Amino acid sequence: MAGRIEDYALIGDMQTAALVCRDGTVDWLCLPRFDSHAIFAGLLGNEEHGFWRLGPAYASDQAPPTAARRSYRGDSLILESEWDTQRGTVRVTDFMPPRDGAPQLIRIVEGVSGRVPMRSALRMRFSYGRVVPWVHKHDGRTVAVAGPDSVWFDTSAETYGKSLTTYADFTVAPGDRIAFTISWQPSHKEPPPLPEPEQSLEATEDFWREWVDHCTYHGPYREAVVRSLITLKALTYAPTGGIVAAPTTSLPEDIGGVRNWDYRYTWLRDAAITLSSLLRTGYREEARAWREWLLRAVAGDPENLQIMYGIAGERELGEAELDWLPGYEGSTPVRVGNGAAHQLQLDVYGEVTEALHLAHMTGLARNDYASLLQLKLIRYLEDHWQDPDEGIWEVRGPRRHFVHSKVMAWVAVDRTIKLIESGDADGPLERWKELRDDIHRDVCEKGYDKERNTFTQSYGSKELDASLLLIPQMGFLPPDDKRVIGTIEAIQRELSTPDGFILRYPTQGDNEGVDGLPGDEGAFLACSFWMADDLAMIGRVDEARKLFEKLLSLRNDLGLLAEEWDPHLQRQVGNFPQAFSHVPLIDTALRLTASGAYGG
Repeated sequence: MAGRIEDYALIGDMQTAALVCRDGTVDWLCLPRFDSHAIFAGLLGNEEHGFWRLGPAYASDQAPPTAARRSYRGDSLILESEWDTQRGTVRVTDFMPPRDGAPQLIRIVEGVSGRVPMRSALRMRFSYGRVVPWVHKHDGRTVAVAGPDSVWFDTSAETYGKSLTTYADFTVAPGDRIAFTISWQPSHKEPPPLPEPEQSLEATEDFWREWVDHCTYHGPYREAVVRSLITLKALTYAPTGGIVAAPTTSLPEDIGGVRNWDYRYTWLRDAAITLSSLLRTGYREEARAWREWLLRAVAGDPENLQIMYGIAGERELGEAELDWLPGYEGSTPVRVGNGAAHQLQLDVYGEVTEALHLAHMTGLARNDYASLLQLKLIRYLEDHWQDPDEGIWEVRGPRRHFVHSKVMAWVAVDRTIKLIESGDADGPLERWKELRDDIHRDVCEKGYDKERNTFTQSYGSKELDASLLLIPQMGFLPPDDKRVIGTIEAIQRELSTPDGFILRYPTQGDNEGVDGLPGDEGAFLACSFWMADDLAMIGRVDEARKLFEKLLSLRNDLGLLAEEWDPHLQRQVGNFPQAFSHVPLIDTALRLTASGAYGG
């Protein structure tokens, strides 16, 4: 069985990523890209679906031992795990070098004390655990081949095959260093070059050190902010600038339930808010690359803006179910692709426009097509802002007039007006000012419940929605407006879990709710960070700080967050690690630091 979601560490090369459990098992890796088929899919099944375990040897009737300590090496994505055994202590260093050629996962075993028997067990299964590759020797190297893929396994340790698995049994003493590497290569090409693990380790450490040096945040939450920034960088697909929402698919929002989705794509919303966090912490190159990705993805067809694209800008992300995988802790179906790609979500227009506006305001070099795109998006909204949509949470129920969608349509128009007023674009200024006023009036009349003094999830509904917390953050209304304060307090009353975290919206258990799905879910971590932001904005800074630091305590020992927190099981749930959790962590830290609302 796979470990708990929070038991995993992330390593990656800005093109794909692996998850490494506390017991030294790599249970998830897709090659060569984030959205490629997995060669290790044990995370969503069992050992039959692919894994790579490297750690101290253990008896067959025992569970593999877990590391006594693990951490990232400084501000990097290099994982170091240490085991204390009866025979001594051993360290395993796991990393994926930023790619210059074949993608590699390198694992270096180092003896610390005593003499420790070790075992590497490598079981590659292509196509998400369905295909057993042909494993054989080629010029002294082990290679696994199936269809278009080949994976090359290199080590100085002696290996042998048993039960369709490649093993290495060896012992390490103090000072011993034994490296293991897998490299992916198209099967029709020549073998990849022999790896150079020690040089790659040094280069990887240099890369991360130099990248983190650009961070402009030096406040009291620097450790949490830097770790979140590194995570966001790891979720960036370097060749194109696209940013995946998470490196995994089908980690459940509800353990044992059906809320299992593929997040290995670029949501415009997630990528736009990621861009804003990177810009505000000094990372303009990533912002420039994402803007170029956006312009290519949308190219020539802004009227048919999708909510998500493939990491190279692909439009077709057809959803399918992998029925041979039993799912994480029995959570089925396991899905690849995402059928929500063609939903109408009007809020995306606002998020994209806000990101372009922020890039402009922070001095990113002007791009005429970006300005033209922004104008085209507003012309589309002129005709469609009054349409119902699926909203920010991608409901699979009927379309509604979601308040957050209307607010973000207002944001799109407002930011474009500012662009025109700055002299960097031409457009019908007075007409769009009237449009901005019309949207604002419509939301305040139809999306506000006067009796309860709160905005609601959609026009005419009584339900609340945590996305309403973004109303003051987007400047739609000032923080001291009584309607804003009333909404914040209503969400605290009606959408809080017993431990004070925030749900996205009410769910209906076994019955289908507004999202068209049965089952419940955990507290959505982004929403809880939004609450901390709002509390700070309305002057309740001590309460905001306490909530923020409580949220920080939910991170795993490596500073990573999934999408949600299950208040009943007291564990992380959802795809992992999740950009949509780490971005608001950064934003809230910046806000609290600016307000001085921190202890010590």
